Parts: sequence; structure tokens; C-alpha cells
Amino acid sequence: MSPKKVLLSWSGGKDSAWALHILRQDPRYNVCALLTTLNGHFGRVAIHGYREELLDLQAQATGLPVWKVSLPFPCSNADYESRMQAVCARAVEEGFDAVAFGDLFLEDIRAYRIEKLAGTGLEPIFPIWGIPTDQLARQMIAAGLSARVTCVNPKHLAPSFCGRLFDAQFLADLPASVDPCGERGEFHSVAIAGPMFAHPIAVEHTLTVERDGFVYGEILPLQRASAPIPPASTPSASA
Repeated sequence: MSPKKVLLSWSGGKDSAWALHILRQDPRYNVCALLTTLNGHFGRVAIHGYREELLDLQAQATGLPVWKVSLPFPCSNADYESRMQAVCARAVEEGFDAVAFGDLFLEDIRAYRIEKLAGTGLEPIFPIWGIPTDQLARQMIAAGLSARVTCVNPKHLAPSFCGRLFDAQFLADLPASVDPCGERGEFHSVAIAGPMFAHPIAVEHTLTVERDGFVYGEILPLQRASAPIPPASTPSASA
């Protein structure tokens, strides 16, 4: 039996990057494209807040095309769902069998994914679901995954964590109340190196700003200038 053709929901953070790595080791699946939502007004990946140019560098390093879904700003849930329905129709037309997500343990998010894919002909896949997040975080770091924190919810984590490398020291410094993978939205990241990439992406953390109650770190490819960071109210489509 030939492997299932998979479209991977790609936030560009550590969890979706690790999901790609796990899927590529499973002969049942063939990941053929990445799917990312963008804040169309600011040209940045939704929620995580990093620039589209960095997304393009990630896609290049994975060797995969990236399907970009541009969302209006502000974006209603109806707008978001209509655009994702169009993506599902395209995926079926192009012979995809499944959509994979990097979700870890939030049951309501998983149920939402399953509900919205029901009847589309696309199977939802959750390759890293249920792995204890402390174990998963250590596993990712040990395997060479490197990521920078792009966004912090200051209600749960100090702004000083923004821009930091996701590494063993980062985990050691986290408050006990914060999930090691930030699954409840305590922090978001952008992956820049690891076994899912053909080569690392050199970046720099240039500034940190607060907008709409969230703290963002500007993570740029080296030699690039900084630009305004968008508000955080765009719905999330990626894991």
C-alpha cells in the first residue's frame, strides 16, 4: 500500500517542526506540503508573529512547498473557516489523503479539527498527540531541534523569555505553572534548526515589543532590519 499523502499544518514552531520529523520516519505517510495561515495585513505567521520571509526560509530548508492562507485583519471565525474549507477542497483535488497537526493534549482543539475535516475526505492525523510535554520538550532538544521564542503571554511568563532559545536552560527556568511546550499558549516559537531541516537558518533577535497584551520578539534572518509587530488577535490555523 502506498503511503498517505499528507498536508501538514505548519505554524513554524517547534511542535509542528517535530511533527514533520516524526511523520517522515513513518512509512505510512508522505508529507508533501506545509499549510500556514498568515496575517495578510502584516505579512506574518498567525499568532506566532514572525515574518513571511522566515517562513519561506523554513519551507526551503524542509524541501517542501508551503500553502499560504492569507487572513484578513481582524479575522472572524467565519472568515477563517471559509478559507480553510477552500484549502480542504484544494487538498482533495490534488490527491491529499490527510491533514496532520502538531497538537499535544488540548482536547477541544483536537475535537474542532476532527469536526471540521469530517466529510471532506481528509483524515486528521495527530503524530505527537499525548506525549508528556516534559518528555517531549527534552526529546526535541536532545535531537537537535533549535527554536527561538517569538511570543509570550505575560500573564503566565515573564517578557524576558521572549527571543530566548528553546533549550535545557529555558526549560529549567520555566515556572512550574507553565507547560514545557507552551501548549496552553504561554509561549510560541519559530523553529530554525533540527533534523527536519536540510540546514539551519541563521537568525537574530532584534527587539521585543508589547501589543494587545502579548509580548513579541522580532526574530529575523541575519542582516535584516526590524519592522512593526502585529497585534495578536488573528485566529490560529496551525499547530
